[in-house]
Amino acid sequence: MLIERLYTMTSARLMVIDIDATLQTAALSLSNPGIGLAVVSGENGKATGVLSKSDLIRHLTDREPNTSVVTLMSRNIVSCDPNDELLAVWKTMVAQRLQNMPVLGADSKPLGVLDIRDAMKVLFEQEELQEHMLADYIGGMGYR
Repeated sequence: MLIERLYTMTSARLMVIDIDATLQTAALSLSNPGIGLAVVSGENGKATGVLSKSDLIRHLTDREPNTSVVTLMSRNIVSCDPNDELLAVWKTMVAQRLQNMPVLGADSKPLGVLDIRDAMKVLFEQEELQEHMLADYIGGMGYR
């Protein structure tokens, strides 16, 4: 299954903040239920980094008062494309221990954020369907 087929899920989790946003703005954005990652964008709407809840929590332990979104964000964006296969993306997320991954389109424009729980749910449902189809086939019922 391609990531683009999960657009409803991924677009609902998309939170984009401006590169010049304050930490207060970033914290408010990340405090929304279901939002674990904010995509930081520049003036052209292109993704320039990502900021996670974990980044903010680490900042609170540092207590550096003049820190900005630019300072806290990760510039090395691990992302996926709408045409990527879900299983391959999930494997990358597991290997890199990512809870969320931005979905970026042409010119690095943010389209959504894939949550690993959503990926697991869809992969499990696919596997369950395959199992039922195989059981029906073996049982002589054919495909549904």
